[in-house]
Amino acid sequence: MLKWRIVTALILLPLVLGGIFLLPRWGFAIALGIVVLLGAWEWARLVAVERVSSRWAWLGAVTVLMGLLGGSGDPGVVLVPVLLLGLAWWLYAAWQVLRFSGAERETGSFRGGPALIAGLLVLLPAWVGLVWLHGLESGPWLVLMVLVITWAADVGAYFAGRTLGRTRLAPAVSPGKTWEGVIGGLALALVAAAGMLFLFPLPPLPVGGLLLLAAVTVVFSVLGDLYESLVKRRRGVKDSGALLPGHGGVLDRIDSLTATGAVYALGIYLILEHTAGA
Repeated sequence: MLKWRIVTALILLPLVLGGIFLLPRWGFAIALGIVVLLGAWEWARLVAVERVSSRWAWLGAVTVLMGLLGGSGDPGVVLVPVLLLGLAWWLYAAWQVLRFSGAERETGSFRGGPALIAGLLVLLPAWVGLVWLHGLESGPWLVLMVLVITWAADVGAYFAGRTLGRTRLAPAVSPGKTWEGVIGGLALALVAAAGMLFLFPLPPLPVGGLLLLAAVTVVFSVLGDLYESLVKRRRGVKDSGALLPGHGGVLDRIDSLTATGAVYALGIYLILEHTAGA
């Protein structure tokens, strides 16, 4: 499994970097939008939308909403409300994770309209935030930074959890995750963020603020992973799909990013506003 994860990551990494640094903003929005639509298709499966026609209708609705949300360049009109809505959703998701007992195995309480609205709140704020970041001066580097933080948190948690893990984080949701893994992921993510700040052409933003944002981003990275695990447990499946060897489905690969993309973008916006007003 680890071998396939590494092989898949090595294949995807040049595609991701090319999309970030070679595509214009509209091209990046489309490329990321395709990833979102793949995730939306898998989400429909996870919440028991069985009819193919219904899944296509759902993808059409997601596409229309992305077009509407991407049509405004005024942060006050779309960006801030959507990111705040995303933050509120992830705080609610944290409450769901904390109260999950493991007894919910059926999708009867999580299907239809409410479940699809949850899917929009998982996927769209992250897309809006990452597309906005990409359009900023040095925006591609800011996008890379949130990816590096998210990846480092995942890698650090994996290896620290395997070697040091003793105290389970959320056993009813994801028995393999431990507090030691979270600490290891946080440590590696902060080291990676600090390295990027000093080695790459990021905007001249306050170092303390960016490192604090990196730490908050790691917390939401863990939450995004746990929430998808909760949804899969409700459905009784191990992976969201089988598109990526060693990783499962697209949602299995971007689950953390669905949370970190929105929260990190909101944090960058607030830091920029504070810096401009200082």
